[in-house]
Amino acid sequence: MSHICIGAKGSGKTHLLNSLRDEDSINETSHSVSTVGTNIYTIKNPHVKDVELSNKQKARQMISVQVREIGGTMAPIWRRYFEGVTHVIYVLDTSNLCQISGAGVLLYTVLTEPRLQTADILLVLTKMDLAYRQMRNEALLMIQLAKLRKELRQRITVVETSAVTKNGLNDVLDWLFLPPKKASQVKALEAH
Repeated sequence: MSHICIGAKGSGKTHLLNSLRDEDSINETSHSVSTVGTNIYTIKNPHVKDVELSNKQKARQMISVQVREIGGTMAPIWRRYFEGVTHVIYVLDTSNLCQISGAGVLLYTVLTEPRLQTADILLVLTKMDLAYRQMRNEALLMIQLAKLRKELRQRITVVETSAVTKNGLNDVLDWLFLPPKKASQVKALEAH
């Protein structure tokens, strides 16, 4: 599987992926249980209409993508799932400053993995409906994103999201489905 979604326990991976699959599936009362193991989500490309496409068009455009969510409790064995991965969605809960340092260490281990050196990385700052702007800035400082960008070869895109308010979900979908040049033109936030 070429797309994985990982992050610390309780960071919002399941809510994010459920919202990407069906944006009406999550609301203020939604609750999920921490994933123990893996889940596979099929996310449809919103840029492709539900009309008949020729085989040539299908070959050029991805209709959908499968994303494997790997539970945060499985962090010690995440490496077993890295073979053939081209896209990594790393989810970071910005409303939980106590968890950010540990999540940053997990992120470093992912970014230094030899099999992921050519993978595109999407850092998703979740639960922005619960966080405030200063918490976002503190989170990025705590994981030292500016320093990481200078030292690593992977392209890291940062997007702020909320599965509840739906903010940022289109940016994640664009990152998943648009070619890299077009995806970089998306309004995804680039941290300084």
